[in-house]
Amino acid sequence: MMISKLVSLQFDYASKGFEENFEILKTLVAKTAKNSLVLAPELCLSGYSFENLEQSADFSQKVLPRMKELSKDKILSLSMTQKIDGKFYNNAKIFHDGKEIYSQPKVKLFKLGNEQDYFQSGKDEDVKLIEINGTKVAILICFELRFIELWKRVKGTDIILVPSYWGKPRKTQLDALSNALAIANQCFVIVSNSSDEDMASSSAIITPFGDASRDDDAQIITTKFDKNLIKKMRRYLDIGL
Repeated sequence: MMISKLVSLQFDYASKGFEENFEILKTLVAKTAKNSLVLAPELCLSGYSFENLEQSADFSQKVLPRMKELSKDKILSLSMTQKIDGKFYNNAKIFHDGKEIYSQPKVKLFKLGNEQDYFQSGKDEDVKLIEINGTKVAILICFELRFIELWKRVKGTDIILVPSYWGKPRKTQLDALSNALAIANQCFVIVSNSSDEDMASSSAIITPFGDASRDDDAQIITTKFDKNLIKKMRRYLDIGL
């Protein structure tokens, strides 16, 4: 499958039940075109349900077959609560062609939200490029967007996915960092953020030239994926990518 569209989903979910959130996700994914790469917000099935981590992890495990089903004619990515060897992780997933093809634990946990008290962190080397049908894809989960050492790890990718639960007081920083990441790496960046009342929204698709499609009122943001734009930008300003 060649990627034809890039899609960012944006919806509120922190106050809703797990099954209701999945149904919202399912409905939105069904509205996207075939051969799309679709990104959903961080922990969009459960939110940061620290008081219900066991239930969150159980639901993630239960819903995996249904997530795979949603990816039969597209690529779908989001982060989910998972329990592995007795420890809880905030794991970003990529599903494609009815299969789970990639999983990456969140490396930089958000201390202002006490995330480190509940989740086990990954390691920097867990952040890597993967190739999907000739297109290089990488993931930075929310707070990880702030760490230059992780920017270096995704150098040379074609599409960077940023599933987020980013607060409204830092909205301008999310916009600035995601724009800068696309410009610095001369690639596409997809940000998918929660639209809960205290969250920033600011979901976006940013081109290698730094042009951003943002709409805080939209649940679905879509642009055409033109891989030639990456080549064009990297030829125009050769910075060694």
